[in-house]
Amino acid sequence: MSDDLGGLLARIGAVERRLRQAVAERRAADPNPDDQFRGLYLSDEAIDALLEAGREPFPPPEEAASGPPRLTALADAAGLSDLDVELLLVAMAPDVDSRFEQFYGYLNDDVTRRRATLGLALRLCGLVEADVHGRARFDAAAPLLACGLIVLGDTERPLLSRTLRVPDRVTAHLLGGDGCDPVAAPFVEEAAPVACGDARLASAVAAGAGLVYLHEGLGGSAASAAAAAFAAAGRATLAVDCRLLPTKPEDLPEAATALAREAVLRGAGIAAGPVDAGTCTALLARLEHVPVPLVLFGSGGWDPEWSRRQPLLLNVGVANRAERADLWRDAAGPALAAGVDLAAETAHFTLSVRQIHRAAEAAAQLARAEGEPIRAEHLRYGVRSQNAAGLEHLARRIEPAVDWNDLVLPPPILDGIRELAVRARRRDLVLDEWRMRPGAGRGMGVTGLFAGDSGTGKTMSAEVIAADLGMDLYTVNLATVVDKYIGETEKNLEKIFTEAAGVNGVLLFDEADAIFGKRSEVRDAHDRYANVESAYLLQRMESFEGLAILATNLRANLDEAFTRRLDVVVDFPVPDPEQRLLLWDRCLGKAMPRAADLDLAFLADAFELAGGHIRSAAVTAGYLTAEAGGRATMATVVAAVAREYRKLGRLCLEREFGDYLELVI
Repeated sequence: MSDDLGGLLARIGAVERRLRQAVAERRAADPNPDDQFRGLYLSDEAIDALLEAGREPFPPPEEAASGPPRLTALADAAGLSDLDVELLLVAMAPDVDSRFEQFYGYLNDDVTRRRATLGLALRLCGLVEADVHGRARFDAAAPLLACGLIVLGDTERPLLSRTLRVPDRVTAHLLGGDGCDPVAAPFVEEAAPVACGDARLASAVAAGAGLVYLHEGLGGSAASAAAAAFAAAGRATLAVDCRLLPTKPEDLPEAATALAREAVLRGAGIAAGPVDAGTCTALLARLEHVPVPLVLFGSGGWDPEWSRRQPLLLNVGVANRAERADLWRDAAGPALAAGVDLAAETAHFTLSVRQIHRAAEAAAQLARAEGEPIRAEHLRYGVRSQNAAGLEHLARRIEPAVDWNDLVLPPPILDGIRELAVRARRRDLVLDEWRMRPGAGRGMGVTGLFAGDSGTGKTMSAEVIAADLGMDLYTVNLATVVDKYIGETEKNLEKIFTEAAGVNGVLLFDEADAIFGKRSEVRDAHDRYANVESAYLLQRMESFEGLAILATNLRANLDEAFTRRLDVVVDFPVPDPEQRLLLWDRCLGKAMPRAADLDLAFLADAFELAGGHIRSAAVTAGYLTAEAGGRATMATVVAAVAREYRKLGRLCLEREFGDYLELVI
């Protein structure tokens, strides 16, 4: 038998001895002790006996030895007095020994009421029912109720007639159980202790700070920082994901009580977030009198209206590259393939500690399915698995299927595209560790402009960058952004930027001149609000923390203030004949059978088409070849080019088509 169980049963035995005295006194005062219907009604004799007898408490409990370890630890954690402990034992007795149900039913003179009432509990503890000190132990702010250790039932009855119930989780804990309260379990998660926050946090917790608010930036790990501070103070951590708390305000108090009870039982501090006005107010109102440190966190600032208590306000930073690499290494474990440079492969990902563990778990699952150790591509898959789905409602997600070898561009253009990828991959080192970030509230985001005619490879280049970084590409649908009503376009853009900030992806604004256009002279209200829209975009782009690419066919239409704030500007030229030859060869592919008369050099020299149009013509030629059931001939490819010309509104001229013109007329 464990010390906790043996000690607890000994304390319950002391309660039983007092009950025996109570039963003896009850029988001595009963005018009709042999009445078989006792407890179902009150006779005249019983009423007369109640009127004649005085109401005295039972003898006070004898001096008890120190309780079992868990009971002693609970008393210390919740700030329970000796009287509180005795009241808790009286209330818990029926949950440990079923005989007490009958005892209490007998003493309550009601066989249906098998728990101790508040009045009976006070008398069993040697107090009169009117004792102010004893009754105060059941105030809402007193430890027993504030910590959720006792629940008052029958609240419609007078105070002394209300029954006392101890939650099952408390009884199980004192008997040696280590489960989690079923009410609190859905909101509680693991938080690995990582000291990535303000160093003052650990000192504040150790010094007894009751309330701390952490401002958490993108990729911050406030819960892990709080866990590290609690661990330094010798406490466990109860990490609460506030996004999983009940949405109905009337359900929040029960959830908060369960969390308070769980924290007290574990001797833990509470780290809860991200909080908003509703959840913060509800939690603070319920946890105000619970003697455990509370660390709240969120991405916004603290609002003094949330609570009468003033918290300590601190910031929590992001783990640096080396720390993140260590976190990835610990999370991946021995399944990580040899030679994987975690610092290089994961430095550009913005993930919290919790997300890193989940991403590593997803990577391990994929690696096991393939029967291989965890490689870089598995890690990238794990990172993508942590992207929230909110952005997919506002932008089209593209999983990259191309790489640098698929781009056919002049070397200077390729250098500009590679620079954008390098900036995204190395920004932590340059902007954070080397402290080269500009001021004025600018974020760590990377922005680029891809300008050029349609089909010159702007979107494909953005996809290549996303593939190189191990991210998804999100193409913003302007139909979901631009709105004719004043102010709605800004709201839609704010949603996109907010969602994109929490996603490890590349954000592509195609046809960007539609929303990033020049500001004009104000002649009417439309001009004024259009300028407000552009000014908002200027400010929002500077504070964006992700990777955004603007693509436009009309660079001249962009406001100069945008181009000044861009990190990289790449002008995509129309391909020359040499590049068109490579494009024709790649777009026609290796799988489709080719006829001997297929002259790619003629196609490249004769038709001045951009890469996108060449790809479109090649696909059309593929369909024509499939329908004919043979090989791709010059006739089918030239026919496909002619159809592409008609789509573009261009004439099929003899100087371009030469002898093949008669095939398309």
